[in-house]
Amino acid sequence: MKSITMTKFVKKVLFTIAALANFIVFAQETPKFQISGSVDGYYRYNFSDEQRQAPLSSFANNPGFALGMANVIASYEGEKVGFVADLVFGPRGEDAVFLSTGSSNIVNQLYVYWTVSDAVTLTFGNFNTFLGYEVISPTGNFNYSTSYMFSYGPFSHTGLKADFSLSENWSAMLAVMNPTDYTEYNPAGVYTFGAQLGYETENGGTWLNAIYGKQYDGTAISEEPTFQIDLTTGYDLTDMFYLGLNATYNETKDAGGFYGVALYPQVKTSESFALGLRAEYFKELEDGGPVYGPDISTWDFTLTGSYTVGDLTIKPELRLDTVSEDVFFDKESFRANIPSEGSLGSFVLAAIYKF
Repeated sequence: MKSITMTKFVKKVLFTIAALANFIVFAQETPKFQISGSVDGYYRYNFSDEQRQAPLSSFANNPGFALGMANVIASYEGEKVGFVADLVFGPRGEDAVFLSTGSSNIVNQLYVYWTVSDAVTLTFGNFNTFLGYEVISPTGNFNYSTSYMFSYGPFSHTGLKADFSLSENWSAMLAVMNPTDYTEYNPAGVYTFGAQLGYETENGGTWLNAIYGKQYDGTAISEEPTFQIDLTTGYDLTDMFYLGLNATYNETKDAGGFYGVALYPQVKTSESFALGLRAEYFKELEDGGPVYGPDISTWDFTLTGSYTVGDLTIKPELRLDTVSEDVFFDKESFRANIPSEGSLGSFVLAAIYKF
């Protein structure tokens, strides 16, 4: 009687193990649907008499207590195919999708992809730009406020891109896309071409990016194509020290453009706290610039602390923008609408929750 009971017990154990193993295998083979995203807000204060002004870079520009955005990302990862639906709500999101209208003004990214083979992946739809060091989501940047190079380079593209895995470390990408930031549709009938060459190791990577094509300003197609070449790189030099770099050059012949370079050193002082600097030089071309004006140069020094408590990150930030011309105001010059200052110091305290 005892041996029969033991036999039943062994059979049950074996059945349970087999069922668990089958569940694990099935779970690994089952496509993955995920919801992720973030919520952020901030407080901004200027060290000047005029609180309403801000550097002409994107995001984090409103005085006092202000909203960032709510970001909700739904993604589905199958064995070969999948999609990403990235939705944004709030001022930062509105600025990120500034050329979208109607219901599309909450769409940050919306694309499908097909892993054709181990070496080739095709992506079709609206995706954030592959140029530059910084990104739209505050969870992807160390500094909360953004650089000039990020603000005046592309935000997003809509089109078809092909990613190629060339070897264990090397990759490449080719793309055909609408004019920059026209993500809903193509109103101009001209296209921009993109390319990327990447090299990655376990400690970081380097990417050389480029776009070329005529652009559209809402009323006319540019007479000449825009060319931008961009270098983005970043490596963990030690367990505690990281160094990133971004350099870019953007020009539309006889219409202007800009170039710039930024260093991003970061030091991790503990498991919960890190300190990072952005030191950026940004120069607008003589034919014209998108920010303060032709032939104007700008220095941006941004020192950011990052303190993490679970999924919440608190970021205090000091920023100094120094421009080669008077572009900022005190209270008196603001009333007269005549810039009187070449520098602006500011403080931002941001809170970012990631889920």
